[in-house]
Amino acid sequence: MGLGLAIVKNLVEMHSGSVIAKSAGEGMGSTFIVLLPISVVRESDGEDRHEHPSTPTAVDASCPDLRGIRVMIVDDNADAMSLVRHLLEACRVTVATCSSGAECLQRLPAWHPDVLITDIGMPHMDGYSMIRELRAMPPEKGGQTPAIALTAFARSEDRRRAMLAGFDMHVSKPVEPGELVAVVARMARRT
Repeated sequence: MGLGLAIVKNLVEMHSGSVIAKSAGEGMGSTFIVLLPISVVRESDGEDRHEHPSTPTAVDASCPDLRGIRVMIVDDNADAMSLVRHLLEACRVTVATCSSGAECLQRLPAWHPDVLITDIGMPHMDGYSMIRELRAMPPEKGGQTPAIALTAFARSEDRRRAMLAGFDMHVSKPVEPGELVAVVARMARRT
């Protein structure tokens, strides 16, 4: 699906770096170069020792304090789930993760998240089936939990299908970290 490069791009940009792709043409292979900034650190033998400078990340720069917001992330891809979890936890969101739709439907009624973020393309139970089952649940069991489809299915018909299935918001991968944080903050304030 090409998500690996999108995840790499987000991680590298969070460290103030960049990714360059080169290819000699079709069938000739590709080269991907990751450029990360480094700082020169010299050791001092006097009292004027300096700590290694740190570079603020994109997460730090666009991260409001979302303490008190509870988000459940559902994704069968551990790397994608970890990236979203890291982003939200940097904003002090309390996060629970599930690796399948069935696990989410089992855990959600007891955990009561303010927002649900889920992938669509998952085995056994895709995001569309999961959200339909969730919306059939009573409000006290989480049936009205605001839900975001975070997916690589980005065509207009995919967005329409997500909204008709019961999602409140459709966000395409790859997503800019600040955009996802803003969407979560907006959805949580609706509850």
